Amino acid sequence: MENNNKPEYSFWAENASNSSGYNYNYQYIPQPEPQKPKKKGVGRVFSFIFKALTFGLVAGAAFVGVQYLYYKTNPDAFVKKDSYILGSLEEDIRPGINLKVSSTDHGVVSSLPETTVMKVAEETMPSIVSITSISTKTDMWFGLEYSNEGSGSGIIVGKDENELFIATNNHVVDGTDKITVTFIDDSQAEAVIKGTDTIADLAVITVKLDDLDQSTRDAISIAKLGNSDEVGVGEMAIAIGNAMGYGQSVTVGYVSAKDRKVEVSDNYRYKTMVLLQTDAAINPGNSGGALININGEVIGINTVKFTDYSVEGMGYAIPITRAIPIINDLMSREILEVDEQGFLGVAVSDVTEDVSRRFKMPMGVYISTLVEDSAADKAGLKEGDIIQYINDIEIASGVQLSELISSIRAGTEIEVKYMRHIDGNYKEQTVKVILGSKENTGN
Repeated sequence: MENNNKPEYSFWAENASNSSGYNYNYQYIPQPEPQKPKKKGVGRVFSFIFKALTFGLVAGAAFVGVQYLYYKTNPDAFVKKDSYILGSLEEDIRPGINLKVSSTDHGVVSSLPETTVMKVAEETMPSIVSITSISTKTDMWFGLEYSNEGSGSGIIVGKDENELFIATNNHVVDGTDKITVTFIDDSQAEAVIKGTDTIADLAVITVKLDDLDQSTRDAISIAKLGNSDEVGVGEMAIAIGNAMGYGQSVTVGYVSAKDRKVEVSDNYRYKTMVLLQTDAAINPGNSGGALININGEVIGINTVKFTDYSVEGMGYAIPITRAIPIINDLMSREILEVDEQGFLGVAVSDVTEDVSRRFKMPMGVYISTLVEDSAADKAGLKEGDIIQYINDIEIASGVQLSELISSIRAGTEIEVKYMRHIDGNYKEQTVKVILGSKENTGN
């Protein structure tokens, strides 16, 4: 049976040798005269092009002839120098209606304008600083001391004749031996702690203006503080800070949630903070930096990020409206000797959210013991009262109360807001207290 599926002829087959070991007998068979192959491809192409050109010339000549004859027989149909807008209604194309397509002048190609985020970052970054802290740690196994360097961020919130005030997180500067601040122009200066609030995780550090060159003073600025209560969920948020200690960087996202209660671990102690949630990237080193709205106003102080392999984009910031009273207090604090520090005269227990819910008590600090003839006793406070505010600063723990009272000079009058159990219900009370001197350990 004849095989019709023969392989194509190839140069390799033509030169293949017989190596099978068999001898083949070849018989001469006369072949017809070879014919000269026809050049099919090139001729067809030229023929097609020639026909197309001929058709085009004929069609063009016919179109021009028809147009000429039309305008020759209808001279009013030709309107000089007018070209009408495509898509205009036929009824609009009549004398007196100007629907001409005007010519355009040559334009100038310019670069795109700066985006709003770029402008906000440019205006805000002079008020943000990088913080490098050095602290002494002790090796838990061998008891050897070694230096540990950390990084964070800060916000310039004010200045007076002598000092520049910078707000940051308490955990950025807590337990440090040396604090170095780097400004927008890369100049550096040493800073000291003015005051801290452990529970609110806020601190204010200061830099002497005399330590700054005039060029640095001209380059920096004081941040604009906004109102976090007016922030809307879904509003754009810009985070600026010293991410990973590499220097200032900008990330962009949105406010994901407000008044988010977050349990934060702080030196093996847990505390609940009410924070703004954002999906703007907040990385190590961003702590203490600014969360900014599109108007360039600080709406939060970046503090923590939720870290889990299954979670992306959950960063948190202290709402600036909650932080402002604490920052103002920290800015005004004095560094006092022990005998100059104020003394309230109470021993307290923390009323956490869990305790509040379980025993139906207001959150704050519960006065468990009152020192006789102390400032608190003289002002009319009683055991069982729950202190919630000192000078409009929210009090959430005994540690915070102790830090605050110790930073106020003895003899100073303070305002205490507290809750007292009256007729089966807790009612808010306010009292003025003149602090005594700190003669022994206590609040």
